[in-house]
Amino acid sequence: MTNAGPGDRLTKNQRREAAREKARQLRDQQKKKEKRNRILLQGGIIVGSLAIIAVIALVLVNSVRPAGPGPANMLSGGIRIGQDFEVVETAAMEPGATPTPVPPAEGEDGEQPINIQIFQDYFCPVCRAFDEANREQIASLIESGAVTYEIHPISFLDRVSLGTRYSSRAANAAACVADKSPNSFWEFDEAMFANQPAEQTAGLSNEELVDIALGIEGVQAPDAIEDCIEDEEFKNWVTDITAYAQNFGVPGTDVNAIQGTPTVLVNGLQYQGSPSDAAAFQAFVAQAEGQVFNEESTPTPTPTPTS
Repeated sequence: MTNAGPGDRLTKNQRREAAREKARQLRDQQKKKEKRNRILLQGGIIVGSLAIIAVIALVLVNSVRPAGPGPANMLSGGIRIGQDFEVVETAAMEPGATPTPVPPAEGEDGEQPINIQIFQDYFCPVCRAFDEANREQIASLIESGAVTYEIHPISFLDRVSLGTRYSSRAANAAACVADKSPNSFWEFDEAMFANQPAEQTAGLSNEELVDIALGIEGVQAPDAIEDCIEDEEFKNWVTDITAYAQNFGVPGTDVNAIQGTPTVLVNGLQYQGSPSDAAAFQAFVAQAEGQVFNEESTPTPTPTPTS
C-alpha cells in the first residue's frame, strides 16, 4: 500500500484503515489506563487491609493482655496499719484472684487487737467527715497497739468527676503508695482527705496526686510512685477490687455487699451510727472489744442504755 501525498485525497480503504489504527491506539491506551488503575486499586486495598489487620491485632493484643498483679501489701484489698503505724506486709494479689483476709494480729500480751476496716472513696464527702471526726482517736488506738486499721480504697464516685475518673485515679494513687512506700500510707491517707476536691468537679490531676504522695516526709521510691500514678499502674486492680466489694462484700463477715462509703467494720461488725459522731464510734469500738465475729452475731451491737 502506498501513502497518499499531501495533496492527494485518501481513498475509502485508506480512511477505513486510518480509523482502525486510531481505534487500536485508543484501545491500547485504555487498556494501559485500566491496568494502571487496577494496580493502584489493588495496592490501596492491600494497604487498607494491612491497616485494618494491624488495628484488629492491636485490639486483640490489648484485650487478651493479662492484667498485672495488684499492689503489694493489699492482699485483702486493703492495707492494714498496726502499732507505730507500720504496715502488715503481704504479697500482691495475683490477677483474677480474690481478696485474702489478713490473719489477726497478736498483741504483746497475747490478746488480739481490735481490727477496724474501712471501705472508702477519696471523693466521698461523708468519708472525709468520718476521717475528720475519728482520725485522732483512731491514731491514738493504733499507736497504743489496741487496734489495727485496715483501709480499703475503692471507686464508687467516678460518675461525679466530669469524666476524669477521679475516684479510680485516687484509689490507684493509694495503691501506688501501698506498693512502693507502705509505711507512708497513714500520712498519705490523711493528706488525701485534707485535699479532697468537691464533687461535681474534675477532681485532682495525676500531677497533683503525685505532689500529695511525694510531699510526705520520708516517702520511699518517689520516682516509682510518680510513674505508677501517671501510668495508672493499678487501674485494672482498682476496677476489679471495687466490683468485688460491690458484689461480694467482706470475706469473713456477714457483709455481702459494700453498698456505700464509708463502710466501717469493727471486728467484723458494721458500724451504722453517724460517721461524724466521734463519741458514738468510740462507744461502738469499746463495746466491740473482745467480741469475735460469728454467724450468730448481729450486724450492729445494741447500745448499752445510759441513765
